[in-house]
Amino acid sequence: MATTATTTTDTPYKFPPHYSFPPFFTLQPVAATRLSQLSSWSAHIQAYCRAHRLFQLSLIDALDTPLFANQRLGKRLALRDARAVLDWMCSEDGGRRAEWLDAKDGKKSAGEGGRCWVFWRRPEEWAAVLEGWVEGTGQRGVVLTLYEIVESDGTADQGMCLCVCVRVFGCLLRCGGKYG
Repeated sequence: MATTATTTTDTPYKFPPHYSFPPFFTLQPVAATRLSQLSSWSAHIQAYCRAHRLFQLSLIDALDTPLFANQRLGKRLALRDARAVLDWMCSEDGGRRAEWLDAKDGKKSAGEGGRCWVFWRRPEEWAAVLEGWVEGTGQRGVVLTLYEIVESDGTADQGMCLCVCVRVFGCLLRCGGKYG
């Protein structure tokens, strides 16, 4: 799977109960049910990516992984449905928890490669955590390297990839560093 990760966890990911329910792997046509299902998929994708420290996904590569496929049930989310889930995660309704990296016809969409950011913590949330870490460790006004910020044990208690770190700095610059 083409992904960006910083570290791995010692504890295995615990799949949600609905992951063992076969209809979970087919997007439902009834609007209320579909909205609930999209929300469940979003929570699952975020939790899975957080547990595995994944910041980017290649949708094509991820389809046959446990993220989208339950081998015990012999079920997996179809490519079309996985794109629909990630499109929803990219939307305001989905909390902007994902963002497509590939542009198609000049607009943000799944594109050919289906590569996307998955924000188990949005850049604004990382900014607040980073600002809290700087304050908590008494480093306000101290010059820090990117390595120190990204690789520090306490930076965000979860680890942050360099590309996300750059986006976090953009958030901090826009707001004047007032997230905490």
